[in-house]
Amino acid sequence: KDKLLNEDFGPLLPVSFYGASKLCAEAYIASFCGMKDFKAYIFRFANVVGYRQTHGVAYDFYYKLKHDNTTLEVLGDGYQSKSYIDVDDIYKAIQLALNKQTKSIDVYNIGSNDYVTVRDIAKIVLNALGLNDVVVKYGEDSFGWVGDVPVVRFSSEKIRTLGWENKYTSHQAIERAIHFIINDDNN
Repeated sequence: KDKLLNEDFGPLLPVSFYGASKLCAEAYIASFCGMKDFKAYIFRFANVVGYRQTHGVAYDFYYKLKHDNTTLEVLGDGYQSKSYIDVDDIYKAIQLALNKQTKSIDVYNIGSNDYVTVRDIAKIVLNALGLNDVVVKYGEDSFGWVGDVPVVRFSSEKIRTLGWENKYTSHQAIERAIHFIINDDNN
């Protein structure tokens, strides 16, 4: 069974410089709240997708296929599985937390309760582009790059107790994202 990462999970041992920088930033925010009587909100997002996206797996697949629509090379074996969250859902979660938070500092995970694999994302992108005869080449590793965490599961129950629900599933968020990517590129 997958272990859900909640806001109180520890010990925090990042496996990448990116993860370490996020952990360090949270520590600085907490110290400012303690030392300067600040109020802070820390939001930990699932994989963010949506309008005006500039990176990410769907974005990368689109531009790889735009360059060569016969072959798609995928980093890792494609079984990487994560939650994806639309920017509209994030905005609503943040607004809710801002209106309901009472503590001087609080942490919220914001993500959907479902997950999509990289293989699923490849199918979504290929379908959106109407490409049927593309050779998809997967890597052998379970991770896409050094520091990648292939399977991520975290709990967003804390923000949900305030009344938040995501409008879009991970699959729907990816579909919307690729739609925006295609439209932005064609305009």
